[in-house]
Amino acid sequence: MTLMRHFTRGARPLLAQAQRSFASKSSPPPFPTIASCPSPTCACAPTPSLPDDFPIDHKTNINGLISNYAQHVLVCTGKDDWPSRIEEDNSGDNLAADLKELVGRGGPFSDPFHNISVLNTSLPSSIPPRSEVQSTSVYLLPDFKYVPFLPRVSFDSVEALVKGFLLPQKLHPMHDGLSPIHRDRLTRKPAYQSMLYGVRDVEDIMVLICGHGGRDQRCGVYGPVLREEFNTKLSDMGINVLSGPVEVNEKAESVPEISGEAPATDTTEQASSSARISLISHIGGHKFAGNVILYIPPQLKTADGKVHPLAGHGIWYGRVEPKHVQGIIRETILKGNVISDLFRGGIKRNGEILRL
Repeated sequence: MTLMRHFTRGARPLLAQAQRSFASKSSPPPFPTIASCPSPTCACAPTPSLPDDFPIDHKTNINGLISNYAQHVLVCTGKDDWPSRIEEDNSGDNLAADLKELVGRGGPFSDPFHNISVLNTSLPSSIPPRSEVQSTSVYLLPDFKYVPFLPRVSFDSVEALVKGFLLPQKLHPMHDGLSPIHRDRLTRKPAYQSMLYGVRDVEDIMVLICGHGGRDQRCGVYGPVLREEFNTKLSDMGINVLSGPVEVNEKAESVPEISGEAPATDTTEQASSSARISLISHIGGHKFAGNVILYIPPQLKTADGKVHPLAGHGIWYGRVEPKHVQGIIRETILKGNVISDLFRGGIKRNGEILRL
C-alpha cells in the first residue's frame, strides 16, 4: 500500500469519529468564558460597509468552524495583500510555495493527522547579518517560536525547518502500519534545529487579522480597519505595540529575546506586555469577517501576577467589528476570558483543538 493510500483509507473514519465525540460532549469548556462582548466605553471606528453581494453571515453557529491544524507557519512578507493562492506570489518564488511543496497535499512530509497551515503575514522579516543574503523570517504558532533567518539561496534551510520544527515528535497511531522508513521520514529530527540561526521564543501577544483582499473582499475591507483599531486600543490600554523588523542581537545570542520599535505612549510607565499586529492570508470563513486569531504567549500573566488562563493558546474569533476590539482586549487578552458569541475555536500548545 502506498503512503498516500494509507493516509486516505485511515483518515476519514478517524476524523468522523472525532467529530462525533465533539458533538456528544457536554462538559464545561476548558477555559473561562463570557457570553458576549462588552460594549465599548470609548469611541471606535464604524463598521465597514460592504457591497450587497458580499454579506456577512450572522446566522450560522460558528463554534468549531476552524481549520484542523497542528501548527501555523507565518511567513513574514512585509506585504498587506497577496494573490488568491499565496504560493503564486512573486511568480512562485516565495517561502510559502517552498513549504507547501514539502508539507502540502501530496508533499513528501504531508500528514493528514498533523496538518501544517502555511500563511503569509504583513510582518516584515528580520534583517540578516549579511545584508547581501536575502532571507525570510517565520513564526511557528502555537509552538511560539520565531525563526529569523531562512536564506533564499538554498532549499536546505526550508527542509531543516520542516524536519527540525514542523514534523510531529510522535506519530499518530494510524501510522502504525507504515514501514519503519516511512515512519522515520515523518518524525521530527531535533538535530536539524541547529542548522537555523537565531531561533528564539515568542514572548509577544500575536494579533492576527485576516486581510486577504486578493482572496475575498470582505476580509480585504475589514482587515485594515481592525488592524488600526487594535493598534489604537492596545496602546491606549498600556500594551506596547511593536512594529518594524524583529531585531536579533548577535552578541547576546544566548538570550532568547525579541525586540522591536515601540511607538511613544502617553504613560511614563513601561507596559508589562507587548503585542504585534498583523494582517494574514486566508484562514477560511470569509463570510464570518472580521476573522481574528489571538496567540497568547506561554509566559503571559494577568495584571495581578497570576498565570494567564489562556497562556499558550490560540483563540479564533469571527464576526469581529471595531466595536468589539476594546472588549476583546479587556476580556481575552488582559483577563483570559473567551467571548462565546464570537468564538470560532482554539488550539492549545500541544495541538489540541478547542471548542465550546
